[in-house]
Amino acid sequence: MGEEALVHVGDGDFAEVVLKADKPALVDFWAPWCGPCKAIGPTIEALAVQYRDQVRVAKMNIDDNPKTAATYGVMSIPTLVLFKEGKVLDTLIGLVSKERLESFIQKAL
Repeated sequence: MGEEALVHVGDGDFAEVVLKADKPALVDFWAPWCGPCKAIGPTIEALAVQYRDQVRVAKMNIDDNPKTAATYGVMSIPTLVLFKEGKVLDTLIGLVSKERLESFIQKAL
């Protein structure tokens, strides 16, 4: 079956899972208390399955992993950061539609 469509990352494994990924990576910076994060969650999960062969999709709880969130200047959540070859390609902040997320992901493909 291969790797999980959606992975949870932390400060400790972020570089290995996201920056060294063999394909573009989309990271959802979120927190359990964040309403918009909960609202966008199912969309992120659906896109993780849809793009599983093309994009690594990861979620990072900013409460548990403040170091990485600070490194990438995450001030509001949800913040979605698109990485390609270990570098930030683009950032999207807030609750957005599935269509907007799909066009965001397409930038890396």
